[in-house]
Amino acid sequence: MCGARSLRADLDQVRELDGAEVIARHDRSYDRGAQIEEPAYIETLVGVKHEARHHRRMDRLAKAALASKDLSRRAAECNANLGTITATLLRLLERYGAAQLQPAIDDALESGVPHPYAARVALERRSEARPLPPPLAVCLPPHVSQKDTPVRPHRLDTYDQLAGGSVELA
Repeated sequence: MCGARSLRADLDQVRELDGAEVIARHDRSYDRGAQIEEPAYIETLVGVKHEARHHRRMDRLAKAALASKDLSRRAAECNANLGTITATLLRLLERYGAAQLQPAIDDALESGVPHPYAARVALERRSEARPLPPPLAVCLPPHVSQKDTPVRPHRLDTYDQLAGGSVELA
């Protein structure tokens, strides 16, 4: 879809066009406030939104623990259920935090077990080795939990280029 979008209507039908391509059409209704829905379009939309939700959860994991992408890929090669794996990793992220989840996933991958339970075992071993009480999952409202998303630092030498030259540090 790269052309200009437009609507065309005649007495019987309404069409949405992308350039010359018809991307949607339905019978015209003269009822005020009527909502016209095409079942095939609604099914496609539900499928796309479901996939987007799944990817959003995986993206959140990847931002918090980059190794989760590799774990998910290797788990998929073993025909594991990615939805369950993603949900389990998200629970571990909420309970232990990103700083602890990343090395635990690395341990799981190094041991050859691409599964969140191996990461959980690594997290529990590390937790038992420290003289601290066990971590508790804290359920925060979405507007608060979104403020604590991890931020990856970027290279600072781009600022030197903006200043007109590179600065060497001793």
